[in-house]
Amino acid sequence: MSSLWRNREFNLLWTSQSLSDLGDAVAQLAMPLLVLAVTGSAVRAGLVGTVAQVARLLSRLPGGVLADRVNRRRAMLACDAIRLVAFAGLAALVATGHTDLSVIVAVAVVDAICGTMFQTTEHAALRSIVDQSRLSDAVARNEARTYGTSLAGPPLGGLLFGLAPSLPFIGNAVSYLASLAGISLIRKPLQGDTPPEPGGHRAALVEGVRFVFGNSFLRAVLTIAAPLNLALNGTVFTIIVTLQRHGVSPVVIGLTETIMAVGGLAGALAAPMLQRSMPFPRLIRFICWAATGVLAIGSLFTSSLVAAVPLALAVFLGPACNAALFGYQAAITPDRLQGRVLSVIFMAAMSASAAAPALAGLIVAHVSSAAAALFFAASVSVAALTATFASGIRTMRPLEEVVAT
Repeated sequence: MSSLWRNREFNLLWTSQSLSDLGDAVAQLAMPLLVLAVTGSAVRAGLVGTVAQVARLLSRLPGGVLADRVNRRRAMLACDAIRLVAFAGLAALVATGHTDLSVIVAVAVVDAICGTMFQTTEHAALRSIVDQSRLSDAVARNEARTYGTSLAGPPLGGLLFGLAPSLPFIGNAVSYLASLAGISLIRKPLQGDTPPEPGGHRAALVEGVRFVFGNSFLRAVLTIAAPLNLALNGTVFTIIVTLQRHGVSPVVIGLTETIMAVGGLAGALAAPMLQRSMPFPRLIRFICWAATGVLAIGSLFTSSLVAAVPLALAVFLGPACNAALFGYQAAITPDRLQGRVLSVIFMAAMSASAAAPALAGLIVAHVSSAAAALFFAASVSVAALTATFASGIRTMRPLEEVVAT
């Protein structure tokens, strides 16, 4: 990854988004705490989170269209500016004691929509600033960023909220200033020169969906990403619910997600080495089957914190799989379609992830926690079978060859 460390544009984007992601993680922890402080209702705190998730889902596909049809730099700057104003305003209201639930919901929705748009646009722009042979390494570094901020953000958010409820939101607003500065300093264009596309947004979206389902590799990515996201989120929820039923303290239960995040961070750091250890098709097959096995083993320990260890091993393998799949996706997808293709894939993965807690709760309540864990391990086997037999995976070539052609 030495060339990435010398890539000024990528490092500006990566550093500024590391700070922005940290601010997001701080605010995400503080938001439900703020709702509880204002309303005293856990139900309303959960409702705000649900409304934000719905906003993300509804804005996912339109965000992909916009990422391809507008100037990406301006779109990212606009998203940051809007979120900066929203969180600065929220911080001011919190500090002066004038916050109410409607304001919190409005800020959560604005943050969800702008965050979704920004994420899709950032991923779409990656191909423009990174050599295509290094795209998988760039995705791996972004995975490390995500897991690193998910480890540091919640404790920092709790600390800042304890000092003053407005501080987490001030910190998030400042993080958007860092993002604005980093994006403004990038010299390269964040998209290719393409003529305006005929037709409206609906026609553009249909074109993106057709491209995904017309490409054997991208169809395979959909079938791999959705079960993996379903399984990982479902397994986490299963472990949390089971430990709670057994009277385990919330502090110990919280260690589950910490252990998982540590596994993901270690996996992101190891991803480039894993990618170079074997060809992409073999690597993806190995990761999917290994994840199936360790999650099945974890079904034996769902009533103990030990269950977090197999889960962490599965998460450890995830970044290498994501780096291989999304690096290859970025290389084979035309620049003018990057946003739409990513939005379709993210939509499928996000929808599966959103369904995971409900499925886990039903199986735990009516069968057992071990059955829930086995169900999610079996869902990963769908991804593993796809990785084994799908022609789009079997015909993957080294990125260097893809770039050369």
